[in-house]
Amino acid sequence: MRGRLAFTEDEQPIVAQIWGDKPEHFRQMSIGLAKQGFRGVDINMGCPVPNVTANGMGSGLILRPEIAADLIQATKAGGLPVSVKTRLGYTDVDEWHDWLTHVLKQDIANLTIHLRTRKEMSKVDAHWDLIPEIKKLRDQLAPGTLLTINGDITDRQTGLKLADQYGVDGLMIGRGIFTNPFAFEQEPKDHSSQELLDLLRLHLDLYDQYSEELELRPFTALHRFFKIYVRGFRGASELRNQLMNTKSTDEARSLLDQFVERPDNDDRGSQSDR
Repeated sequence: MRGRLAFTEDEQPIVAQIWGDKPEHFRQMSIGLAKQGFRGVDINMGCPVPNVTANGMGSGLILRPEIAADLIQATKAGGLPVSVKTRLGYTDVDEWHDWLTHVLKQDIANLTIHLRTRKEMSKVDAHWDLIPEIKKLRDQLAPGTLLTINGDITDRQTGLKLADQYGVDGLMIGRGIFTNPFAFEQEPKDHSSQELLDLLRLHLDLYDQYSEELELRPFTALHRFFKIYVRGFRGASELRNQLMNTKSTDEARSLLDQFVERPDNDDRGSQSDR
């Protein structure tokens, strides 16, 4: 847990996201987070993972509105701004009005809405068409609460267009980062395979740096990130498969070195193979 809550001052202002279903734990955590230097606390009421929701946490709290309210109030004990990230509903999109009404009445600093239900996961298009109605509800019930939108925002440019069209206060990019590691760049541009692999090397270096001082997950947890960097260039598929079998950063670096030194990889900008 200590590793997940580590940050450096250049990341400020930083908000910690927490999840669970025990108000007393949230009260204690909020006090501790304030002492650590966090500037806000966000409560995860949107996670759709089955073993989380089955225990009434994450988006499972949509079915437990009273507990959700208790968690919000308990989190205010630390004196930090409290925000909530949630979904439109648990099963049906039509649940959004009653659920968001309940959340907006809790006097929170920011409400982030993933514009899908828990059942929909990320398998359907986000319901952007509901933004005007949600914004109207916010204006009526809690005009002081900021409204942040999430869902199908793949990069900064998409987000800015959405903000301009609907007038929301904020935007959140989630899964989009898994298809475009440059999602936050000011202006979109093409990136060579060399740039992608250099970014992967940086990720490996950071893992080594922080593993010496923090309690990080096992190296295999990095495997899910390889697909972010190793895609869209000749030989990417083969390299990605090899990287998925590595057990250390040194092993991964060795494969990257071998790949770069191959004579058939002269064209660093090739986008011919996936």
